[in-house]
Amino acid sequence: MNTTTFLKRKIRVLVVDDSAIARKIITESLAGVSDIEVVGTAVDPYNARDQILKLSPDVLTLDIEMPKMDGLTFLRLIMQHKPMPVIIMSSLTTAGSAKAMEALEAGAVDVMDKPRGSYSAYDDGSRLAAKIRAAACARLRRSPLANGGAPATPTHPNAAAPAARPGATTHITRAGAVPTAPRPNATVRHFHPRKLILIGASTGGPEALNVLMRELSGDLPGICIVQHIPACFSKALADRLNRNCRMEVREAVQGDVIKPGLAIMAPGGYHMLVRWTGSHYSVDLNQGPPLHHQRPAVDVLFDTAVKAGAGPHVTAALLTGMGADGAAGLLKLKEAGATTIAQDEESCVVFGMPKEAIKLGAAQHILPLQQIARKLEQFVTQGSAAAAKAA
Repeated sequence: MNTTTFLKRKIRVLVVDDSAIARKIITESLAGVSDIEVVGTAVDPYNARDQILKLSPDVLTLDIEMPKMDGLTFLRLIMQHKPMPVIIMSSLTTAGSAKAMEALEAGAVDVMDKPRGSYSAYDDGSRLAAKIRAAACARLRRSPLANGGAPATPTHPNAAAPAARPGATTHITRAGAVPTAPRPNATVRHFHPRKLILIGASTGGPEALNVLMRELSGDLPGICIVQHIPACFSKALADRLNRNCRMEVREAVQGDVIKPGLAIMAPGGYHMLVRWTGSHYSVDLNQGPPLHHQRPAVDVLFDTAVKAGAGPHVTAALLTGMGADGAAGLLKLKEAGATTIAQDEESCVVFGMPKEAIKLGAAQHILPLQQIARKLEQFVTQGSAAAAKAA
């Protein structure tokens, strides 16, 4: 469905959770949201199946831990037989975060921390409401893992998993064997220390990042990633990317040095800023006010890269996501001499942030997700060769 569909009526939400307290908190937090209506609740997947048939909701919020059938199994069945936007409600634990990443891989649109007995934790429902609006506009896909690992017919371009590279190892998960890119060998390319790659993403970003990062070489200049994701889930996402990519990927910590072969991800709840120290880039983390209702915000990363003088040495990509975060920052980078890329509409789960960047004239290149890695490497390498020649 597109956004205009919901201008005429409210977005219909079904809340699936075995906890009566969680159902109550979620329902009450959305009660004052004018464009969203909770049309029903369900205590387990079997009850939810009946409610889906009866109520035809636009979006599901789905707990992972439930009786009779766990949420991941139910999600895979939904994405196989009746794909619809699903927001996973997960506990803020290591195990819960890992399962949330599995859910995103299986086709969930987004993930959010589960209510834990306090209405105040969900304040006015604005965070959940924003995720529901984004989910309602999302392009759906049948995940290749939706039916337990066997291939499924994709309904979204992102669904096709990249082929294993020669020499790749295999990472075994509960969903089956997933090809894992090898780490780089001792022979590496050398880039100017000012070289930097910046990536911003929101709704649909975890899977887009998985597709993009798995295709990148392990010896590229340092990468900084801002993905809109709640605190505690960012580390699980970084760990998952680290298992699947040639580069080392990890959650950023204060003062991290940005160096070749390393990709760092902003922690949920913290803005990530770039600064130049005289010989290398490093990052600062802070909990300043949200920007575009987001912390971390892509614009904060992009703006500080410009202020650090990185502009002419940057290649930046803005991926799938709801809203406008990153669009203005991408324009500033372009005006400062950076190479800028926006993901195209067809391959986006939600064509919001890239669309706004394109409208501003901030994107020099508009590319399908599957082409961004190759082009990014091409731009980084060409820029390095040109700089070396000029020197």
